[in-house]
Amino acid sequence: INQSLQRTHPRNMAPAAKKARTSGEGVGAAPATDAEVVAGVGVGATGPDTVLVLDYGSQYTQLITRRVRELGVYSVLLPGDATMERIISHKPSVVILSGGPNSVHLEGAPTVPPQFFAHCEEHKIPVLGICYGMQLIVHKLGGEVKTADTAEYGRMPVHTVVDSVLFSQEMDASQQVWMSHGDEAVKLPPGFRCVGTSDAGAVVAVEDPKRNIYGLQYHPEVTHSERGSETLRHFLFDIANVTAGWSMANVLEEQIAIVKAKVGPTAHVICALSGGVDSAVAATLVHKAIGDRLHCCFVDNGLLRYKEQERVMKMFKDHLHLPVTCIDDSVRTLARLKGVMDPELKRKAIGAEFIEVFKDYKATVEAKTGVRPTFLVQGTLYPDVIESCPPPGSDQKHSHTIKSHHNVGGLPKELGFELVEPLRMLFKDEVRKLGALMDVPTAFLKRHPFPGPGLGVRILGDVCAEGALETIRHVDEVYINAIKEAGLYDEIWQAFAGFLPI
Repeated sequence: INQSLQRTHPRNMAPAAKKARTSGEGVGAAPATDAEVVAGVGVGATGPDTVLVLDYGSQYTQLITRRVRELGVYSVLLPGDATMERIISHKPSVVILSGGPNSVHLEGAPTVPPQFFAHCEEHKIPVLGICYGMQLIVHKLGGEVKTADTAEYGRMPVHTVVDSVLFSQEMDASQQVWMSHGDEAVKLPPGFRCVGTSDAGAVVAVEDPKRNIYGLQYHPEVTHSERGSETLRHFLFDIANVTAGWSMANVLEEQIAIVKAKVGPTAHVICALSGGVDSAVAATLVHKAIGDRLHCCFVDNGLLRYKEQERVMKMFKDHLHLPVTCIDDSVRTLARLKGVMDPELKRKAIGAEFIEVFKDYKATVEAKTGVRPTFLVQGTLYPDVIESCPPPGSDQKHSHTIKSHHNVGGLPKELGFELVEPLRMLFKDEVRKLGALMDVPTAFLKRHPFPGPGLGVRILGDVCAEGALETIRHVDEVYINAIKEAGLYDEIWQAFAGFLPI
């Protein structure tokens, strides 16, 4: 996120410039996609500024988006080959080009739209390139990038020009950063100067303040870069002049309004609660928006943790005041799993049974209310969406497919639901903050993640083996309580016991 000089903020622009910037006139601005509208993109409550990150496949790309949001500025991630119309539709105040595994000088390398830099210069939108993003800037604007004689990977010192725009806040001309590149810029485009080098002499920072374009060869978004957060902060607030006007309070207000508008005054909505943080926060938000037209079910499939049904149902009733029906499907689920050894086959069997339960519950709600539920609440998070997408530069698209997610395209179309996903643009830590605003108990929000297939994938081998379920439940309970008593539970992202067939 680095930029320079006086970028004119929309609220300080001359009327004509402001109109062009916010409407995309003359450049064919396209409306946001349905998913983006549902997520709240472009509806006005995301804050005065949006930082748009174009994803070129780096494993750190999500971190860029998170770091920006941690500074109180709304940030959204798009695939690196997004069209100019899609980019414009987000009305970005800043654009960041991420890192990635490709080489800009090879044929077929992912790139920005042809008019991208001209549009950003015309509308005074600062651009920061990180790693591959810096090389893309150099390559597209007339410089040269080649395979480096020596690749640079890991933590190492760089030396910066402190009278530059990019590093004007620094007192020390050297800092430790995280490097990960096999290519390097060997010739800079007209108007650019080198403002940072490595010990080996590689160009690691460039800037053209006149055009508000900056580049970093290293990764300021990772904690290994000791001054990375300060560099991002300086770029956003001192160079790009963005405003820290985005918060979870904004998100809550915005999403309640979006849910009301999407569902309307009469439609009914159902939600399957897993007992996890995401579905509980999503359901609580939707309940605030539409009240008792939300119908929740909690399925006990026989694969839950120790006293999970009892504890979760009490929390739903006493603290969240959600209308929840508990369905005991343990007999049918365990019958499906008897003798199944392969974990992927377990997942599929558990998922198939869940679909059947869900169909029955939908029919029950319709019989009770006389209205067919047409909307389904899901606790899909931003990483679910990103990780389920494909990378630019391969025959896939966009960011690397890390794993498929049950919340992303996981339900059969014949169920006939339209999705309501109020958390779709949020990270896990943001969901916890949102839950706290709605008085979801802190102890619940801090719970460690629990897999959708439950103990089915924490027991290796046959789930129905004698004593397996009861043993793992009790062992896990003892283990987790020991961690809590030692004061370690909140310091650990995820801890659990596993059952080995030995």
